[in-house]
Amino acid sequence: MTHRFDLIGVGSPIMDLLARVTDDFIQKNVAGDKGGMVLVDHDEIKRIVTLLDGEPAYATGGSAANSTYNAARLGLRTTFLGKLGNDHLARTYRQAFEKAGVDGGRFKLGAQPNARSMILVTPDAQRTMRTCLGAAMTLSPTEIAPDDFAGCRHAHIEGYLVFNQSLADAVLAGARTAGCTTSLDLSSFEVVHASRQWLFSQFRRGIDIVFANEDEIRALFEDQTSEFSTLARKLGDLGVLAAVKVGKDGAWIANDSALHRIAPVAVADVIDTNGAGDAWAAGFLYGYLRNWPLPACGALASLLGSETVMHMGPIIPDTHFEVLRPRAMALGPKSSLA
Repeated sequence: MTHRFDLIGVGSPIMDLLARVTDDFIQKNVAGDKGGMVLVDHDEIKRIVTLLDGEPAYATGGSAANSTYNAARLGLRTTFLGKLGNDHLARTYRQAFEKAGVDGGRFKLGAQPNARSMILVTPDAQRTMRTCLGAAMTLSPTEIAPDDFAGCRHAHIEGYLVFNQSLADAVLAGARTAGCTTSLDLSSFEVVHASRQWLFSQFRRGIDIVFANEDEIRALFEDQTSEFSTLARKLGDLGVLAAVKVGKDGAWIANDSALHRIAPVAVADVIDTNGAGDAWAAGFLYGYLRNWPLPACGALASLLGSETVMHMGPIIPDTHFEVLRPRAMALGPKSSLA
């Protein structure tokens, strides 16, 4: 079958507001745990912004959106399904995506302001996210149909959609009906805590790839002690291709027949971990959809993730990406360099 697009990302197109803060700032001014993501209203984001020492920086964000953006820069033909708002942030967001090579024809448009997320980065490079979904939150299951996935080979879905399980059900049903293979990034330990049984039921119904980090895989299996290799194999045994990211220690890739250790790419100075997992998924999916061996997919993923943490925000600057791309392509089979 001929596909117009290699990859369709599905999630919330969120504009990120980026700020460096201290651990003390988080403890005094932000409700909830450090790390992870909590949904808040627009007034809460405004309150946090007023407490910052200066104006935040802006960058396009959203978990599946970051992955789609990076996959397009690597060379996949990509499009995106999510709801933009009615303001200048939405217009800026779409322009940035189309400039990067992402087709903008499957964005849906809402009447509310665009989604935004306050990304608070502490000295340990950890990111704490407080997100107002705005127009993105108004995306309804009734707006999703198999036609949204027509001509797409693979659908990559962010776990944050699972907070609205009927929406996630509609997305997966539409993708499956259209014949897409699928991947799901668990996105946050809060997502997993809120939806463990739903996740297991969907694994049984068929999801091709599941991405998880250390916190997410431990939350999924309610296991705080096992080795990550063991947890990766346990996830792979459920019939999915498991990609378990373990930060500076690399990653594990497992399915029902093999386990691969993915070495990390060392980084001397970690600036910001925001978006690193999304970039990792983009690299992996590029290799996977180009039929690279799984270890090569993991090596490319590791390279993109490591580059992302050396910059503020989820997007590798264009000048750095231009240098990175030849290194990335060299990791694959020689035939892929043609």
